[in-house]
Amino acid sequence: MTTTDTAHPLEAMLSPGSVIVDPDVLEAHRRDRATFCPSGTPSVLVRARSTGDVATTLRWAHENRVRVVPQGARSGLSGAANASDGCVLLSLERMDRILQVDASEQVAVVQPGVVNGVLAAAVAEQGLFYPPDPGSRGISTIGGNVATNAGGMCCVKYGVTGDFVRGLEVVLADGRVMRTGRSTAKGVAGYDLTSLMVGSEGTLGVITEITVALRPASARPLTAVAFFPAIADACRTVAGYLGEGHRPSVLEFMDRPTVDAVSRIADLGFPADMGSMLIVQSDSGESARADLEAFERVARGFGASDVVVADDPAEGEMLMQARRLVGDAHEHLGSQLIDDVCVPRRHLVDLVEGLHRLAEQYRVQVLCAGHAGDGNMHPVVVFDADDADQTVRAEQAFDAIMALGLELGGTITGEHGVGHLKRHWLGRELDPAALWVQRAIKRTLDPRGILNPGRVLPPE
Repeated sequence: MTTTDTAHPLEAMLSPGSVIVDPDVLEAHRRDRATFCPSGTPSVLVRARSTGDVATTLRWAHENRVRVVPQGARSGLSGAANASDGCVLLSLERMDRILQVDASEQVAVVQPGVVNGVLAAAVAEQGLFYPPDPGSRGISTIGGNVATNAGGMCCVKYGVTGDFVRGLEVVLADGRVMRTGRSTAKGVAGYDLTSLMVGSEGTLGVITEITVALRPASARPLTAVAFFPAIADACRTVAGYLGEGHRPSVLEFMDRPTVDAVSRIADLGFPADMGSMLIVQSDSGESARADLEAFERVARGFGASDVVVADDPAEGEMLMQARRLVGDAHEHLGSQLIDDVCVPRRHLVDLVEGLHRLAEQYRVQVLCAGHAGDGNMHPVVVFDADDADQTVRAEQAFDAIMALGLELGGTITGEHGVGHLKRHWLGRELDPAALWVQRAIKRTLDPRGILNPGRVLPPE
């Protein structure tokens, strides 16, 4: 099937205006934000407006053996939303309604196209809190967050997206609609199909409705920032502080090159002679001040050159702005390979110091920031894409970072997903039996292999 301006068979089956074959629109929707991930030419874009649209699309695709690539905001970093030749791009962005917010049960029911930040703001108006907060929360959708099991800066205390998903409505590969999970606070009937779908990146079904757990609104957080001459001292502070039993709501790391990149786009007044910095927040109400005093004590004990404790929440938000600007700062540096590895906290020192050795070995720039509180770092390999030799070295450095993470007992992705970018590495992380089980599940739920083929699982 080729991309033309003629009518598509789905046009007569779906909501008016849902089916797009315009080549310029298809070109604009071909890929997410990942680099080094191929993207093909789709045959059609379906902008679903209902579960019925999704079910009809998948039923038709299953019968005609046409590949389907689900998409949200296309803000992902692993190539999971990239088109393949001749596929149907199935966009969920227009399914963007908050269907229910139940303050008494502390749950919300949303469609997949609801933007993370929009949901957070809506429930906050009712005195509630939706903790998952990926860096892309202003643009990323809840459906995409669920598909990749996205994390964020509050993970250290509250956990990742999957920890808040109570139930799902999912359209299977043949168009059947399945409900998983529960609306109750507890429930263990049958296999945990909700957790199976969370993080499956559109390879097992298409999520059309999500029930998420909420929390009572937390106190406005207090913030502190610590500066260190050496990277190792910041990493030891993380282990020492958490080892005392403290539970900050945020504990973030930035190395010197990352701070320099942020400083080029915003004057935050940070010292120029640091090796790294930590940002910590506590939303524990009356004990927040004591939490930050303990952080200052531990940080100075591990050699911090300075620790600044914000006097009020507004000042703290200014400090947090440094971390939130990291993604924007990267855009000014050139081509990037954005990594996502998670290691046990005791190995943070080995990981971050190893990154700098790899940067020297492969003669590329490697910056590092991330969620130090749960060991999830985001190294970024920066290179000149017009330099063929440098591009090869950047890919080699990326692979070496993956290998280092596994050697340290970690995982190849803490929150960005596998997609196309890391599917070969999944075969190295999983043992043969686990890989066999995952392939068996895929074959059972998608026997014709139409759902996001070539993503997550490595080739057999």
